[in-house]
Amino acid sequence: MLRLQPDHERDTVWDALLPAGVTLLPPDLAAVDELLSDPALLAPFRTLWRERDAASGRQAESIGRPTIAMATYVRLMVLKCRTGWGYATLVREVSDSLHLRRFCLIPLSDPVPTESTVRKLTRRLGPDLVAELIRGVIGLAARGRRFAPRALRTDSTVVEADIRYPTDAGLASAGVRLLAVAARRMAHLAGEELGHVRDRSRAIGQRLRAMTRTLRRRTGEAHDEILRLTAEAGALLGTSVREAGRALAAARRLESNPKPAVRRAMDRLSTIVELATKVIEQIGKRVRGEPIGNRLVSFADPDARPIRKGKMATPTQFGYVSQLAELTDSTRRGSRGLILPPVTRAGSIHENELLPATIAELQRLGLRPAEAAFDGGFGIRATRDAFAPLGTEVFIVGSRTNAGSRRTRRRLARYRVGCEGRISHLKRAYRAGRARLRGATGAAIWENWAVLAYNVDTAAALPLRRAC
Repeated sequence: MLRLQPDHERDTVWDALLPAGVTLLPPDLAAVDELLSDPALLAPFRTLWRERDAASGRQAESIGRPTIAMATYVRLMVLKCRTGWGYATLVREVSDSLHLRRFCLIPLSDPVPTESTVRKLTRRLGPDLVAELIRGVIGLAARGRRFAPRALRTDSTVVEADIRYPTDAGLASAGVRLLAVAARRMAHLAGEELGHVRDRSRAIGQRLRAMTRTLRRRTGEAHDEILRLTAEAGALLGTSVREAGRALAAARRLESNPKPAVRRAMDRLSTIVELATKVIEQIGKRVRGEPIGNRLVSFADPDARPIRKGKMATPTQFGYVSQLAELTDSTRRGSRGLILPPVTRAGSIHENELLPATIAELQRLGLRPAEAAFDGGFGIRATRDAFAPLGTEVFIVGSRTNAGSRRTRRRLARYRVGCEGRISHLKRAYRAGRARLRGATGAAIWENWAVLAYNVDTAAALPLRRAC
């Protein structure tokens, strides 16, 4: 059952016993509390529940065990993004703080939601609902506060996946271990002997240590030795894949309609076999000197891909590309605006491939910025054609066809640089640089919550629009 607001009043009998100063929120939390108190911001939750009820044929919005209050959940997630706490730390800190309890609408007599409840709800709600919350904050700032978007600056950045630096031999080592564990679990759940899948982690570990010793030589022979050891690791992984394939075949012959737990274990093993087969193919191409496209870099996060952005410190990053578009009310130095729902995709994607989704967000909100600034990575003709329906004047750094006077071009060039600072601010203050949720959907959820927390802080600091 959906529950938007808490069932109790914020001020209970226990709060009345506290000193007056304790019940007052700090100025920053008080401003955010006022913004989030608007009931219209919670409308996307009701819409999502109704859509899922229609798809399942049930009326889960009004029956069943009640959810935690969605107003409390949103405030918990905003706090999480502002502080960088994990779910367990977030619950512990809110439980121990009078101010944070009051901000999250949790009285002293009630327990704080468990970390597993918040964590599972975050994945279940998905990125689309958070994008609706972002649109709601932008609309609220445009209607009730002095925010009139005039200019737009857009840039893309890499959202790193929460994985270790990948190597082909390292992937082979992870593959043989995962295959052995998944096959052993499947056999345990089935209660039958389905064939042994040997854990060859020790054998591949010997080759990984040999690679470390070989790399110290830094000669041409060392390169050939590394390829030979990598090929041996791939051969060991191939043997494990064949053993896992025989175990899967035995499980399918055992029972045509297995129990749900056994079926899930079979699906898990089948997925690992598919990924391990791809790793074997990658190793074979590397040994033969062939190019590798759509490279797999992790078993834990198979959607992550290598991305090269030309940075000297980190020439290759592993994760996803996210396009961030900031709306501001002016192009003055230090202007701070609101960010549209980010467009996050897997793989190394060109800037202009993500731009249509950003323009669709502008059209959905009914916004037509007068000016838009981009860096040289955007295509000149494609970008201007995309913004033509909005009537926006496009400025691209380095283009000789930019309209306006020299002073206007310098102003927009300086304004565009601020997008770099905004991305850095999001990564440092709201932890948007590294997604702790796995998969392309997890990265989108992570980025959307970071942008929502930033927008809430920004909109809360805007002055209220005077009533006529």
